Amino acid sequence: MIQKILFIFLLQVSLFGETINLALSANVSYAMDTIKKEFKKLHPNVKIRVIVGSSGKLTAQIENGAPYDIFMSANMKYPQALYESGKAIAKPFVYAQGSLAYLSVKKRDFSQGISLLQSDAIRKIAVANPRTAPYGKASFEALSNANILEKIQSKIVYGESAAQTLSYTMKVVDIGFIAKSSLYSPKLKRFKKGKNWAEVDSSLYTPIEQGVVILQRGSEKKSVENFYDFILSEKAKKIFQDFGYKTL
Repeated sequence: MIQKILFIFLLQVSLFGETINLALSANVSYAMDTIKKEFKKLHPNVKIRVIVGSSGKLTAQIENGAPYDIFMSANMKYPQALYESGKAIAKPFVYAQGSLAYLSVKKRDFSQGISLLQSDAIRKIAVANPRTAPYGKASFEALSNANILEKIQSKIVYGESAAQTLSYTMKVVDIGFIAKSSLYSPKLKRFKKGKNWAEVDSSLYTPIEQGVVILQRGSEKKSVENFYDFILSEKAKKIFQDFGYKTL
């Protein structure tokens, strides 16, 4: 009887595959559709359920027992903390380096560089919460190193994640600090470099090294191991590069 039940279970797994619960930093969501599509070509029976949020909030959820299998963070700090607390099975690896950009739905004079933000025409600036979103932390570092943070602090509107900050940038504020990767999504391709957006000088902030870890809950799933390996593969690196990331 036990052997029969085991056989039926294994048959169901082979027919329907496993489900990967992926905790995903908001900035990576723009590349994830392509990642999933290419992964599914190799593993058609595996389902990937994506939960998007700020790296800090996702980490808090994992620490409080959220049933995630793998975590792709916007920096190395949070996955490293999960490894040190025993929530992840191995040290995190860098899968990509993110870059900052600023975007305005109206045309701006980006030749001024970051000092553009001091203009009277710029009344509200969207920035992700630096306490929970690594892109927000990098934005504040850039503003501080450019010696304009105090001058524009009153203009800042906070988003909870890179995704919410982008939404504010599109609908509420005059300009926003965003993940460069978001500019490669279909809905933003109409915006032109040098007219609607520009990269933030990379010398103003620490490189945003993004980390991936397998969590304890996913340690016994072969599909999780396969997805992890794919994220670190040359194929995935090419996809990340196509979305504006740097890879090592």
